Amino acid sequence: MKGDDHFRFSDGVLLAPLMAVLSIWAVFWVEVQFGVNFNEFGIYPRRLSGLRGVLFSPFIHGSVEHLYNNTFPLAILTAFLFYFYRESALRILIFGTLMSGLITWLIARPSYHIGASGLIYVLASFIFFKGILAKHFRLVALSLVVVFIYGSMIWYIFPVKENISWEGHLAGFLTGFILALAIRVRLPIEKKYDWEKEDYKEADDPFLRHFDEDGNFIEMEPESEEQINIKYHYKKDSDA
Repeated sequence: MKGDDHFRFSDGVLLAPLMAVLSIWAVFWVEVQFGVNFNEFGIYPRRLSGLRGVLFSPFIHGSVEHLYNNTFPLAILTAFLFYFYRESALRILIFGTLMSGLITWLIARPSYHIGASGLIYVLASFIFFKGILAKHFRLVALSLVVVFIYGSMIWYIFPVKENISWEGHLAGFLTGFILALAIRVRLPIEKKYDWEKEDYKEADDPFLRHFDEDGNFIEMEPESEEQINIKYHYKKDSDA
């Protein structure tokens, strides 16, 4: 689908990242302030009670370091999503959270899986693959920016480090790729110059008429203006 008014700033570009960051910090503040632990509300694979983690796990973090590491990527990628894909942004967030959570529930090790990193992988994967598939120069450039900033994340979809839910990362990465294939987004219409159009004819171009076949400039006389005829009407003086 294509449209002519697409990449422009909107309230969601600021509001969505702000709400996402405030929500995960608010949950952690409640845990610290009241001395509670919400880890049991995370995803526990292949257990019915563990399904509630599909909704709750992105808001739960085990430490300040864990929370801090997820804050900036979540804010930046959410801003990218709402700026470049604002009409599909909410669908991507909702479907991304549900799908990545369910895949984690199916494939992960028996343990509580918490944190927004799964959603971060959804966003990074979607933005990268959708830009490549769309082949729009701005979206391709965005894909390269994501690779430049977060390309090292790819290693953490593999079990390279203990106490990290690589299964959640893998689930997010796969979900982002699936959503990039499945969700259609509206793209801006690229402006074409006259010479890029299929029906363009050089002979009809007023600029090219100033050049001969060898490329030499031809000084053309300006078109003569229409002659203006002035007619005078005389009126006889009336007798006194």
